[in-house]
Amino acid sequence: MNSLIEGYIRTLIDIYQYVIIAYVLLSWLPSARDSFIGEMLGKLCEPYLGVFRRFIPPIGGMIDISPIVALIALRFVGEGIIAVVRFIIP
Repeated sequence: MNSLIEGYIRTLIDIYQYVIIAYVLLSWLPSARDSFIGEMLGKLCEPYLGVFRRFIPPIGGMIDISPIVALIALRFVGEGIIAVVRFIIP
């Protein structure tokens, strides 16, 4: 039971990480964020990435490293949730 829950949590974290990576890669293509997929990914990613963009300004005015920090934080939060699950469900 415990490993099943851990597997679901890890899978959800992995999927969301891929969604964030796809959204960041779309920023490199002109007008790709205006497409249906770009708008859908924006609705999924912007609320989460916006938290980090408030605190991390772009480097040199152009390079946004907030998605990198967001991915690292997402991994830490996921591992924290798994640790709590392991503690609650022996």
